[in-house]
Amino acid sequence: MENNLKRGLLLIDRGSKEREVGEELETICKEVKKVGYDFVEYCFLEVTPPYIEDGIKKCLKSDISYLTIVPYFLFPGKKEKASVTQVMKYQTTTSIKFCVTKPMSMHMTLVKLVENRIKSALDKGGVLLANDKIDVLVIGHGSKDPNAKMSIEYVVDKLGHSYRNVDFCFLEIEEPNIEQGIEICKKRDPEVLVVVFYFLHKGAHVKTDINADLRPALEKHKLKKVLITQHIGVDQRMIDLIIERAQEAETGLLKRASQ
Repeated sequence: MENNLKRGLLLIDRGSKEREVGEELETICKEVKKVGYDFVEYCFLEVTPPYIEDGIKKCLKSDISYLTIVPYFLFPGKKEKASVTQVMKYQTTTSIKFCVTKPMSMHMTLVKLVENRIKSALDKGGVLLANDKIDVLVIGHGSKDPNAKMSIEYVVDKLGHSYRNVDFCFLEIEEPNIEQGIEICKKRDPEVLVVVFYFLHKGAHVKTDINADLRPALEKHKLKKVLITQHIGVDQRMIDLIIERAQEAETGLLKRASQ
């Protein structure tokens, strides 16, 4: 954007009561601000404050010319669409122009992030096998929106070029569920299975919900060796993706404004 314009950015996350989620978002906001934004804040769609209304009011009180809104979701779906719908209601109440980015999906950065998490799990587990001897299971949240399934398939398809087998399953809503995902992997008889927690934050799903289904499934199917990755969390590559998405939206906004 033009240098004389003051820029604001608002991250909209799904929401969580877990302390670590807020801490991760605060760190991300600080890092994003370093690239030249005058104001960066986060808010939640649901569960706990600060809600979208709180985030927007805080942004509009700041001295900014434009506000870039980032739906911070790995999957396009009902929640992501609801966040955009809610936030755009406030456009009519201010002269500050809004632009909305794409969600954090369908991008090679996510593939590289997952590869990094897999490598870290293998290193920590002392596994020296080549990648083409490693099986991978990616666990996503689940959504009825077909675009959400396409997003996880995008990551799985790209990973498939590097590993022996790559499958996916969902925590809820869609199938295959976690137990079914582990059963699929068992039939492939892997030497090592790396289970990827494809979630942005260390919220309740990562802390509790996934393991409630994963542990009994692993006990039932008794694979030879299973390693579990960290979630995505705070990562410079994710921060770079936020900035890239923001710049795409801002370029479009400036073009429209100049017409």
